[in-house]
Amino acid sequence: MIYKLLARAEWAEAEARGWYEGSAVDRQDGFVHLSSGEQVVETAARHFAGQADLVLLTVDPDRLDDALRWEPSRGGLLFPHLYGPLPVNAVLSATPLPAGVSVPEAVAALLG
Repeated sequence: MIYKLLARAEWAEAEARGWYEGSAVDRQDGFVHLSSGEQVVETAARHFAGQADLVLLTVDPDRLDDALRWEPSRGGLLFPHLYGPLPVNAVLSATPLPAGVSVPEAVAALLG
Protein backbone atom coordinates (compact mmCIF):
# COMPACT_ATOMS: atom_id res chain seq x y z
CA MET A 1 0.00 0.00 0.00
CA ILE A 2 0.98 3.64 -0.45
CA TYR A 3 -0.22 6.68 1.48
CA LYS A 4 -1.26 10.31 1.12
CA LEU A 5 -1.75 12.91 3.86
CA LEU A 6 -4.11 15.75 3.10
CA ALA A 7 -6.54 18.15 4.72
CA ARG A 8 -9.94 16.75 5.64
CA ALA A 9 -11.62 19.45 3.51
CA GLU A 10 -9.54 18.47 0.47
CA TRP A 11 -10.63 14.85 0.89
CA ALA A 12 -14.30 15.85 1.18
CA GLU A 13 -13.99 17.75 -2.11
CA ALA A 14 -12.28 14.77 -3.75
CA GLU A 15 -15.01 12.39 -2.61
CA ALA A 16 -17.67 14.66 -4.10
CA ARG A 17 -15.76 14.94 -7.40
CA GLY A 18 -14.58 11.34 -7.61
CA TRP A 19 -10.87 12.18 -7.75
CA TYR A 20 -8.17 14.16 -5.95
CA GLU A 21 -6.16 16.57 -8.08
CA GLY A 22 -3.47 17.12 -5.46
CA SER A 23 -2.41 19.89 -3.14
CA ALA A 24 -0.99 23.20 -4.32
CA VAL A 25 2.51 21.70 -4.00
CA ASP A 26 1.46 18.59 -5.96
CA ARG A 27 0.03 20.69 -8.77
CA GLN A 28 3.15 22.88 -8.82
CA ASP A 29 5.39 19.80 -9.09
CA GLY A 30 3.18 18.17 -11.74
CA PHE A 31 2.30 15.02 -9.80
CA VAL A 32 0.60 13.84 -6.62
CA HIS A 33 3.19 13.09 -3.94
CA LEU A 34 2.61 9.75 -2.22
CA SER A 35 4.66 7.77 0.30
CA SER A 36 5.37 4.12 1.02
CA GLY A 37 4.70 2.74 4.47
CA GLU A 38 8.36 3.20 5.32
CA GLN A 39 8.32 6.84 4.20
CA VAL A 40 5.01 8.25 5.42
CA VAL A 41 6.02 9.00 9.04
CA GLU A 42 9.01 11.05 7.85
CA THR A 43 6.78 12.76 5.27
CA ALA A 44 4.37 13.63 8.09
CA ALA A 45 7.20 15.09 10.17
CA ARG A 46 8.72 17.11 7.30
CA HIS A 47 5.61 18.46 5.64
CA PHE A 48 2.64 18.20 8.02
CA ALA A 49 3.97 18.85 11.54
CA GLY A 50 1.72 21.21 13.46
CA GLN A 51 -1.20 20.88 11.06
CA ALA A 52 -4.65 19.74 12.15
CA ASP A 53 -7.71 18.20 10.49
CA LEU A 54 -5.68 15.79 8.39
CA VAL A 55 -6.68 12.51 6.80
CA LEU A 56 -4.39 9.58 5.98
CA LEU A 57 -5.37 7.86 2.74
CA THR A 58 -4.41 4.24 2.18
CA VAL A 59 -4.10 3.77 -1.57
CA ASP A 60 -3.95 0.54 -3.56
CA PRO A 61 -1.15 1.08 -6.09
CA ASP A 62 -2.57 -1.64 -8.34
CA ARG A 63 -5.55 0.63 -9.06
CA LEU A 64 -3.37 3.46 -10.42
CA ASP A 65 -2.06 1.92 -13.67
CA ASP A 66 0.86 3.50 -15.54
CA ALA A 67 0.30 6.97 -14.04
CA LEU A 68 2.16 5.78 -10.91
CA ARG A 69 5.95 6.04 -11.09
CA TRP A 70 8.59 5.39 -8.45
CA GLU A 71 11.15 8.18 -8.76
CA PRO A 72 14.19 9.35 -6.79
CA SER A 73 13.59 12.06 -4.24
CA ARG A 74 15.04 12.78 -0.78
CA GLY A 75 18.51 11.32 -0.62
CA GLY A 76 17.91 9.18 -3.68
CA LEU A 77 15.03 7.19 -2.13
CA LEU A 78 12.33 6.13 -4.56
CA PHE A 79 8.97 7.75 -3.84
CA PRO A 80 5.64 7.00 -5.54
CA HIS A 81 4.49 9.89 -7.74
CA LEU A 82 1.11 9.87 -9.46
CA TYR A 83 1.01 11.72 -12.78
CA GLY A 84 -2.68 12.47 -12.90
CA PRO A 85 -5.55 12.69 -10.44
CA LEU A 86 -5.95 10.14 -7.67
CA PRO A 87 -9.24 8.32 -8.26
CA VAL A 88 -11.35 7.94 -5.13
CA ASN A 89 -11.93 4.27 -5.98
CA ALA A 90 -8.18 3.62 -5.54
CA VAL A 91 -8.43 4.70 -1.88
CA LEU A 92 -9.00 1.76 0.45
CA SER A 93 -9.43 3.89 3.56
CA ALA A 94 -9.44 7.52 4.64
CA THR A 95 -8.62 7.77 8.33
CA PRO A 96 -8.86 11.12 10.12
CA LEU A 97 -5.87 11.78 12.36
CA PRO A 98 -6.77 12.27 16.02
CA ALA A 99 -6.54 15.74 17.52
CA GLY A 100 -4.01 16.42 20.26
CA VAL A 101 -1.37 14.03 18.91
CA SER A 102 1.56 15.05 16.74
CA VAL A 103 1.04 14.19 13.08
CA PRO A 104 4.03 11.81 12.86
CA GLU A 105 2.97 10.02 16.06
CA ALA A 106 -0.61 9.69 14.83
CA VAL A 107 0.53 8.27 11.48
CA ALA A 108 2.91 5.82 13.17
CA ALA A 109 0.12 4.65 15.49
CA LEU A 110 -2.28 4.12 12.58
CA LEU A 111 0.24 2.04 10.67
CA GLY A 112 1.11 0.03 13.76
